[in-house]
Amino acid sequence: MLQVKNISFGYDKTPVIHHIDFSALKGQTIAVLGESGCGKSTLLKLIYGLYDLNEGQILWNETEVLGPKFHLIPGMPFMKYLAQDFDLMPYITVAENVGKFLSNFYPKEKKQRIQELLEIVEMTDYADVKAQFLSGGQQQRVALARVLALEPEVLLLDEPFSHIDNFRKNALRRNLFAYLKSKEITVLVATHDSTDALSFADETIVLQNGKMIEKAPSQDIYNNPLNKYVASLFGEVNELQLSQLTFTEGEDESVLLYPNQLKVVDNGLLKVIVKQSYFRGSHYLIKAVFDKKVIFFEHENELAFNQEVTLMIS
Repeated sequence: MLQVKNISFGYDKTPVIHHIDFSALKGQTIAVLGESGCGKSTLLKLIYGLYDLNEGQILWNETEVLGPKFHLIPGMPFMKYLAQDFDLMPYITVAENVGKFLSNFYPKEKKQRIQELLEIVEMTDYADVKAQFLSGGQQQRVALARVLALEPEVLLLDEPFSHIDNFRKNALRRNLFAYLKSKEITVLVATHDSTDALSFADETIVLQNGKMIEKAPSQDIYNNPLNKYVASLFGEVNELQLSQLTFTEGEDESVLLYPNQLKVVDNGLLKVIVKQSYFRGSHYLIKAVFDKKVIFFEHENELAFNQEVTLMIS
């Protein structure tokens, strides 16, 4: 079990991480979501042992994670950390990069392991190509394979798919997370892409200004967001009063609704003016205004500019 016990950290006198406390079970995948600058990357670096904590403690099972004050080479041997800069060696081949830390004592087993990892990241055709000739997305896939070479107990991924095009990304995510789950590797993935959280993470941690404001199963966070900030991490969100959408008795309340939770009806209470239709393949995302406030909803067809429609909760 990974235990992060009430940790705090700052690069100088200004705190970046404030009293974060959580645990992760063996084989569990946890997504870390939050706006840029909220502390996602710093949290992963602290868990890996790249910095010394100001307060708190980090444990993997019974072993304490310690920083540069205690280790000549920062980082823990049972963990692997994939940074956003990849850190590949440009003048050696893809296969050599992946097998850099594998033993040469068993060359046949090493070759098989490299082949297995390149298949996971769909880079077998580039095994003999030098890293300097790869695109950013290809380099990122090689870096993913390399951190898996000496199968870690804990894997820390910082925006692992940010340079990979959608054509490759979806298949790669399915292959990678299925492999990690089968090997019972504990994974923390810092990401801006809510798909990483919703489709592949058992739980999601939400950070804001260096503080953990929520940790729960990913679907629960999506379906019952704590506030508008949390909901906005999954896409566009509308904040409305319930009385604007339906007849209510008693005290009014504020509701958060994703675009797919609103639909056009003939006699809805909420009248909006259409300003833009964005084609999304299976539907249109409609941008409209109500009382100088922007509203987003989904519709099967494009709607005309300045068309008036009424909405209700779908």
